[in-house]
Amino acid sequence: MPKNTKVTQREHSNEPVTESVADLLSLEHPMDYKSSQMSMGLSPGSTAPVKALLPSPDPDAEDGRPAWNNKLEYILAQVGFSVGLGNVWRFPYLCQKNGGGAYLVPYLILLILIGIPLFFLELAVGQRIRRGSIGVWNYVYPRLGGIGVSSLMVCGFVGLYYNVIIGWSIFYFFQSFQYPLPWAECPIHRNGTQAVVEPECEKSSATTYFWYRQALNITSSIDDTGGLNWKMTLSLLVAWIMVCLAVIKGIQSSGKVMYFSSLFPYVVLFCFLVRGLMLKGAVDGIAHMFTPKLEKMLEPQVWREAATQVFFALGLGFGGVIAFSSYNKRDNNCHFDAALVSIINFVTSILATLVVFAVLGFKANVMNEKCVVENAEKILGYLNTGVLSRELIPPHINFSHLSSQDYAEMYAVIKTVKEENFAQLGLDPCILEDELNKAVQGTGLAFIAFTEAMTHFPASPFWSVMFFFMLINLGLGSMIGTMTGITTPILDAFKIRKEILCVVCCIIAYLLGLLFVLRSGNYFVTMFDDYSAGLPLIVVVILENISVAWIYGTKRFMQDLEDMLGFRPYSFYFYMWKFVSPAVLVVLIFATVIEMAISPAGYNAWKHLTKPSLLGSDRFQSYPPWALAMAYALIVVAMLPLPIVFIARHFSLISDGSNKLSVSYRKGMMKDISNLEEQDEQRFILSKNPSEAPSPMPAHRAYLGPGGTQEMTNTNYGTSTKTGYQNIGSPESEL
Repeated sequence: MPKNTKVTQREHSNEPVTESVADLLSLEHPMDYKSSQMSMGLSPGSTAPVKALLPSPDPDAEDGRPAWNNKLEYILAQVGFSVGLGNVWRFPYLCQKNGGGAYLVPYLILLILIGIPLFFLELAVGQRIRRGSIGVWNYVYPRLGGIGVSSLMVCGFVGLYYNVIIGWSIFYFFQSFQYPLPWAECPIHRNGTQAVVEPECEKSSATTYFWYRQALNITSSIDDTGGLNWKMTLSLLVAWIMVCLAVIKGIQSSGKVMYFSSLFPYVVLFCFLVRGLMLKGAVDGIAHMFTPKLEKMLEPQVWREAATQVFFALGLGFGGVIAFSSYNKRDNNCHFDAALVSIINFVTSILATLVVFAVLGFKANVMNEKCVVENAEKILGYLNTGVLSRELIPPHINFSHLSSQDYAEMYAVIKTVKEENFAQLGLDPCILEDELNKAVQGTGLAFIAFTEAMTHFPASPFWSVMFFFMLINLGLGSMIGTMTGITTPILDAFKIRKEILCVVCCIIAYLLGLLFVLRSGNYFVTMFDDYSAGLPLIVVVILENISVAWIYGTKRFMQDLEDMLGFRPYSFYFYMWKFVSPAVLVVLIFATVIEMAISPAGYNAWKHLTKPSLLGSDRFQSYPPWALAMAYALIVVAMLPLPIVFIARHFSLISDGSNKLSVSYRKGMMKDISNLEEQDEQRFILSKNPSEAPSPMPAHRAYLGPGGTQEMTNTNYGTSTKTGYQNIGSPESEL
């Protein structure tokens, strides 16, 4: 006989047995039990004990909610969502900018203090409540139900412009099937017998010219829209079709896609690492990267940027983490998942950094050698015309085999002797360190610096195809998580076919995304990247932290985790959630606001033939008033649901987000338990058995009866919990 039946409870305890649902609701009006979140797994008139109010571990018992086919699919989905383009083009840039290897110290510290704890928190609440972001925070604390809506809004904003980057990668991917690569050389215009290099390209570089002129066909300012760029419009359409096909069946389709989109980038990164280490100058790049500048660790800006990178690297606040974990078994070890995914994310960032700086080290050597050759030709010209005396040239220097060290020696001698007129000679120092210090990030790294380096690779089209196919897969993994963060809360709230919802969302997103494929679209991508996600997401995450740790209660949440996981998480998490993480997030909010206040709001505008003095260069330009208003409107719109929902529910203008049955249950029971709660909060936390654990919903705790003062315990605690996905419907999960 099962250990937790009423018969065995009476044999081992003198306390009143938990009332049945039928007893509790006998005086209520008829309800639709199937639509109730409180009656999961129960049929009308059931006499099952109240502990069955807790959602069943069997996903099929919860209105047919889908579940991951296996643990590997779920882990790959979380890795694919968290590991994205930022690992490849943001993390290496921050390392270079903030002290090289020294940057890893604040990053690791903040990963431990805020990254892993908050990632664990989101995994736990999603897995426990089995709802998307809106449903989760409606249950935890209805007045802060706007958290989920804000998450959905931010996902929408980010998805709009993030998929444009995938579209750019698709364009470059198809352009890579050419030899030589179309960005390898500047275009040449022929005027009769005379060949003229494109002036705009000559002043910048072939890869820069191709990016701004051929790919984006960019305008000179955000005011000049320039109409649609048809090449990028088609590329964006292909990107949205890919995303739609990946998520159209929910996790049944996206889980399969993740096998490839999450694993293939690692194959490419390892191939690039091996190839990069074989290139001349790769060791210089890696040594430059990891040479620590310890004094940088004392700068507050370094810590702020490390915290921001940790925050976005794990995808906190987007709702994708919660949505993915909501399809898990309730006894899945999400603590292990949080640590594993965080470590994989960090290792991926290090791997990508090694690859990037191995390739950039090779590029820096190529550019430095080119600089030496060009300046040596200048010196030879000065020697032949008598501007410089041959006595200035050391006797051992051979111009036909001039090394960087020889040039540096010759440069120093000429600079010393011709100190007064040296500037007129126009000689460059050609220092390798200067080339390595040229910081590039984002699109500049992927579509300019990296593409330029690959033009010098043997079999350059092959490596270009691999690189941009990797970017497509990295972006696709993140987009699947972003779309899941949008569709899951909507599917939880409205009973509609996921296929229809997915298609409608993708069509609407594509039409709105046409803003980013205007000729000025790159400027709007920059605007959305700077304003739509940063501050709103930090606010969302700190409210998530506060609602669980301070409103619901950290002790209660820790007990829920113990009941759910079968073991008690480390006390470390208690202190992180209760004190450290909120404090760090508050500091991060203030630092972000201050940074926005002191940094001029603007973008780098590409100048071309309309401004000959600025030909082939980018220059910072302030936003016009309408664009500035649009930028700040993104922040306001993303955070607006937070106060609206709070005020509306405070004054009972809208429901608390629960269904009628749970509201009725709460009203009927709150009066009886309020006095007992004051005496002993812990008596309403059930035993340590996972199936008897209360759901992390303040109003939905199990009722022990008017005279219940003793917790039901199970001495066999910890032995009945199964963590394997094969045991999802096993009898042990019901004990």
